[in-house]
Amino acid sequence: MKKVIVISTSLRAGSNSDMLADKFVEGAKASGNDVEKISLRGKEIKFCIGCLSCQKTGACVFKDDVPAIMEKVLNADVVCWATPIYYYEMSGQMKTLIDRMNAMYPKDYRFRDIYLLTTAAEEEEETPKRAEIGLTGWIDCFAKSSLKGHVFCGGVNDAREIEGNGKLQEAYEMGKRV
Repeated sequence: MKKVIVISTSLRAGSNSDMLADKFVEGAKASGNDVEKISLRGKEIKFCIGCLSCQKTGACVFKDDVPAIMEKVLNADVVCWATPIYYYEMSGQMKTLIDRMNAMYPKDYRFRDIYLLTTAAEEEEETPKRAEIGLTGWIDCFAKSSLKGHVFCGGVNDAREIEGNGKLQEAYEMGKRV
């Protein structure tokens, strides 16, 4: 049994990327894993100010929702990120959270396997590439971890438009394999 954390970064109710996250969760639970989904909706996540205090103290100067999320990520075996693609990149709130998790860099961590779920109105194969590159920039800071899988569903824009799409099953199967 693995400890799996799924971070859904969309702030929109009924978002397509959140629905992919739910299917990944469902698959990971079906395989007997301990799974927790964290939605960034309603979370207070301040912008990193680059003071680097976290590198000296191991904690950010801000007291918001990030330390609790970061602690769960540090103690997970598997981390799955779900994001809508905005202007061919990860959501701003995902990037802000990644920046704020800078305090993790000098700490010990359990996670090895990272997964990415993305959705976009655009359907071209290259649409999610910048988001994947951005996430692998974070992953590269944690030498014992790597990107193990990525499900992209293009051609979905409106809330819940992904319903009935085969990519939901793909996310389920990927979750099941963790």
